[in-house]
Amino acid sequence: MKKYSFMIALCAALLMGGMQPLPVSQAASRQEMAAIQVVQAKDFRYWTADSPVKAALVQYVEKVIDRKSPDFIPAADRVAVFDMDGTLMCETAPSYFDSLLYQKRVLDDGSWQPSADMRAAAVESRSALQQKRHSRMGEEEEEAYQMNAFDGMPLSEYRTYVKKFMQEPEQGLTHLKRGEAFYLPMVEVVSYLAANDFKVYIVSACDRMAVRLLVDGVLPIEPEHIIGSDAWVRASNQGDASGVDYVYGKNDVLVRGKYLQETVAMNKVSAIAREIGRQPVLAFGNSGGDASMLNYTIQNNKYKSASFVLLCDDLEREFGNLKKAQKVKASAEKNGWIPVSMKDEFKTIYGDRVKKVR
Repeated sequence: MKKYSFMIALCAALLMGGMQPLPVSQAASRQEMAAIQVVQAKDFRYWTADSPVKAALVQYVEKVIDRKSPDFIPAADRVAVFDMDGTLMCETAPSYFDSLLYQKRVLDDGSWQPSADMRAAAVESRSALQQKRHSRMGEEEEEAYQMNAFDGMPLSEYRTYVKKFMQEPEQGLTHLKRGEAFYLPMVEVVSYLAANDFKVYIVSACDRMAVRLLVDGVLPIEPEHIIGSDAWVRASNQGDASGVDYVYGKNDVLVRGKYLQETVAMNKVSAIAREIGRQPVLAFGNSGGDASMLNYTIQNNKYKSASFVLLCDDLEREFGNLKKAQKVKASAEKNGWIPVSMKDEFKTIYGDRVKKVR
């Protein structure tokens, strides 16, 4: 693979386990996920044997990589885009990674004093989760508070803060840390696409810097292939000076600035156009916030294309929501997306040692 950290983790895992595949019951740590290798259909282990989605994906890939096929796609144009939360990793224990990180920063971190309005916003965010209701704040307003909670923090400190949070246990799931909460079947999909010369991108509403840290050493995706919601980045001595006028100095370090933009809905398509410059041929999402990206991928595409959407229909191994799953499935039927049943098609989600306890 392309990333040295990924290769190091892969080699280490293979040395520890010989050349034998890791058992399902142990495939939960970041190192073990980094060792997942799927090159062809026989390598999939975490999807059910009769999964129609796995079969459809394999059939698609085999066609578009075959130079003799009328559906052949040159490697340069094999762009696959993935949403993050609810598509590649858990978003229900009990919420998005960056939302929980923000609540911890504002409400539980005694080393820092937030403003009164930010504390009130975090209280509302946590209360909404606990009461299982929608927040009274708008989505973009809440995202701005999440980003601004780290305004002024040096990037090095932010990385340390996020990595420490990644070590905390997921709520309601046993033997699983926040930084390990990737869906193993979807880790296989990313590995399979990367092995077949797809350029894999993440396009997430989550904080881009947090996603980069979550992905590093787990998935074969370069940091420059990660698109997410953004905050400004400033020099530590820049003050109110414009970035056009200020010159980075020898005593400067980079710090996070204020909220810039949330990458959700149509903003995902705009970001793909700006940062990738190619129309994807594969897209993977899980909610209405991904609808524009899923539709953009399959509409007026010069290549054979497909969009897949995960259904949160597993109530035994995950905190599913059948009402949402039915709504997303109806959208899939309407728009031509391929629905993925987590309940029926995922042989495991996080590994068999991970159990739902509430």
